[in-house]
Amino acid sequence: MTLLQLNMAVFQPKNEWIENKMEKEFSRVHSATDISVSLAILVAGCILVALPTSVPVNILGFFMIITGLILGLILRTGYKDNETGEKFRKNEKYFPAHCKDSISKAIVSAPESIDLSEENKGNGLRLDTYYNRKTGHVFVRMYEYIPYRYQPCSTVISVEMDKADKLIK
Repeated sequence: MTLLQLNMAVFQPKNEWIENKMEKEFSRVHSATDISVSLAILVAGCILVALPTSVPVNILGFFMIITGLILGLILRTGYKDNETGEKFRKNEKYFPAHCKDSISKAIVSAPESIDLSEENKGNGLRLDTYYNRKTGHVFVRMYEYIPYRYQPCSTVISVEMDKADKLIK
């Protein structure tokens, strides 16, 4: 065992049960907004370069072209379900660690009853909500902060859209 493997084993414990039993897996993809923003900046830069203007305006155009290309390659704010290919948006909410039991129970039984007054008062828990308003699908997963990263502490739970309005806003 190398020193790096030993370091990974000691400082980044894994919960094998959660990783092997994961029902849903989401990956980042380009959303329509990402593509339109990068294209708008790219086209604006091309127009500035093509117009017969002064050198500083042409330089600005080149920087806008480069920015549009970089944003087109890097910016990914959408999420896709790897099984079905359905696209989602993601909303994150942060809670203090002492709210873990109440949030866990509320997600399973009545998501609309989650107490949002504790939101942003600590970073011990992260509640990820993946939603698609067109299809009405909502998935929720809770993560617990273990030094240097968030570890899943619940499975992916499917919730009805009308009950998850509080989590999406």
